[in-house]
Amino acid sequence: MEAQSHEDWIADAVERFGRPLTQYAHGLLGDAERARDVVQDTFVRLCSQRRERVDSRLAPWLFTVCRNRAMDVLRKERRMTPLTESLDATLAADPPGAPPETPACSITDALGRLPTNQREVIRLKFLHEMSYREISRLTGLSESHVGVLIHNGIKALRRQMATTSPERSLT
Repeated sequence: MEAQSHEDWIADAVERFGRPLTQYAHGLLGDAERARDVVQDTFVRLCSQRRERVDSRLAPWLFTVCRNRAMDVLRKERRMTPLTESLDATLAADPPGAPPETPACSITDALGRLPTNQREVIRLKFLHEMSYREISRLTGLSESHVGVLIHNGIKALRRQMATTSPERSLT
């Protein structure tokens, strides 16, 4: 069997992981365009890696680089947001615990109302089918902390779904 070229290996990685990474980055950033930019940067960084260094752990490597890059983008944007814009957004937001404006609540809406750390680990677990160990390595949290975040997040989702839509519940 002929050895796969570096370019073919990169192309395969883009095909296999492009969509899941974009979904993950979109969940972190809340914006499709910025998510695509982060994923593109992730693959650019992969191009400079030696295949034998990352091939055996390609998925965790890609998700880690993508997460780190997304966090960099968020930190940069936070520093650039003028205080008055931040204050205006805070004042305009619904108070904590306020019911959603629409009676029907989708799981996506409910997930969006979770704290960032719970939302991230739930997406990694159920959307990207990662184990607690993989999530732990990616986020830098202990496996038990990952479990607690997932447990508490699911409980919160159940409460939200039950209060906004009685005929729907998570079981």
